[in-house]
Amino acid sequence: MRNVITLTTDFGLQDYYVSAMKAVMLNIAADARLVDISHEIPSQDIMAGSWILKNSAMLFPSGTVHTVVIDPGVGTERDPVALKINDQFFVGPDNGIFSLLTSDKDYQAVRLTNEDYWRENPSNTFHGRDIFAPVAAHLSEGVPLDELGDPIDELVTYRWTVPIADKDGLEGMVIHIDKFGNLVTNITEELLEEVIGDKQVRIYVGNTILDEIATTFGKVTEGEPVAYIGSSGMLEVGINKGNAEEMLSVQKGAQISLILQKESQPES
Repeated sequence: MRNVITLTTDFGLQDYYVSAMKAVMLNIAADARLVDISHEIPSQDIMAGSWILKNSAMLFPSGTVHTVVIDPGVGTERDPVALKINDQFFVGPDNGIFSLLTSDKDYQAVRLTNEDYWRENPSNTFHGRDIFAPVAAHLSEGVPLDELGDPIDELVTYRWTVPIADKDGLEGMVIHIDKFGNLVTNITEELLEEVIGDKQVRIYVGNTILDEIATTFGKVTEGEPVAYIGSSGMLEVGINKGNAEEMLSVQKGAQISLILQKESQPES
């Protein structure tokens, strides 16, 4: 039995949507442990949801079932799906939400066509309650993946822009902004080590220039910007005890440039 079920949505907590999904789950899997990953994904922001999943889902115990509902195409021709990656299960819309999880991992996926595992008369606008929640609960009770529907070979996939590296340095972009206003970029620690290494670099983001990559916020004075490697393994820019998004006026999609500095030549 897979008794952990997570929920990730853009529903927020003002309305009844999350509790309705949990009620459906508990009527099927009364002993399930329900864990909220996040309900504060920006509305309809599929790639933000994908980012949250990438950095959290695979940390859960073997057999966990992840219910994911960021679904701007609810009720349209986009497919409801379930998939297995390693020892984890996922249920949600086939709209790119699983892109970052499946980009470097093998998976087994099915289109949810077996309505025996849905609620009766599902709403056209609330598949989270009527399809994804019951399917997740049945999965947690041990229903095999292939009993839920027809196999599919390929899911809808999105990709973030890949950083550009050349002799002058690196150019990337801000791909995510967290609750604290920290700017997460698409530049990995591995790429930084490969291209920049221990060379002197100047970092340009918005109208701000930084002269180094520090280890943490406290390496600069309060209110000052700092570049560092975040817990996700990506280059980030933050403000010590401040909000970089607001204070630097930088939005998701903004460019970040790391320019290698030429060593000064000794005077002759």
